[in-house]
Amino acid sequence: MVQTTALHNVRLSPAFVRLVARRRRLVALLTFGTLLPYYAFVLIAGFAPKVLALKLFPGSVMTIGWPVGVALIVGTWILTGIYIRRANGEFDALTAQVLAGDAQ
Repeated sequence: MVQTTALHNVRLSPAFVRLVARRRRLVALLTFGTLLPYYAFVLIAGFAPKVLALKLFPGSVMTIGWPVGVALIVGTWILTGIYIRRANGEFDALTAQVLAGDAQ
């Protein structure tokens, strides 16, 4: 006989299931959005370094690799900000529903 616990009830609540599903989907998308550009950058640097060595414009000493690298870092900050915004808004509201025992 299975004993019902508070934790078991929380895991079965629709609000908790919704929270977990939305959070997993967002984390997967943001992880993909972070790792794909980074791996592409590393692979290009390893297998086609001349692409990143192209000059920004004729006579420039800066190559295209520098702004692309900066864009990767800034992009990661932006994706982190997106997660924080959703976590502090939507996910906190869903967590409050779970804690309150709402089955919406």
